Amino acid sequence: MGARKPVGEVTGADMATTYDTNVFGVVRVTHAFLPLLEASDAPVVVNVGSGLGSRAATSDPSRVEFHVTALDYNSSKTALVMITAQYAKAFPAIRFNAVDPGYTATDLNGHTGTQTIEEGTEIIVSMASIDSDGPTGGFFDRTGPVVW
Repeated sequence: MGARKPVGEVTGADMATTYDTNVFGVVRVTHAFLPLLEASDAPVVVNVGSGLGSRAATSDPSRVEFHVTALDYNSSKTALVMITAQYAKAFPAIRFNAVDPGYTATDLNGHTGTQTIEEGTEIIVSMASIDSDGPTGGFFDRTGPVVW
């Protein structure tokens, strides 16, 4: 979840730690698996983003995301969506998508989320199950494409 500090107190080291997991970690894993993905008959990659990475959601006072200010975590999730889009363009035979599971009750948020684990994983499983003519390069939640 990042450093959990006010924006003005977040350091470069805090940003590096969060990005190492949420951005660079994804690149490392994707790079390692690209040969297997390219050899697959129906390769799919689902990156777990967040509505907190959506400029649209974090700018809308009616959304829960508007009320969360986390420089490192939120920006890392925005970067993850762009990384997903870039992989999709570079590897058109592989379906790359990012998903927002929504505010799901997990250890990450002290189980304060308004959705169950089953509801949160619905979009992950759905996107992991697409076939070769499914969408690629997008950002989705349970209701469909997410504006980011």
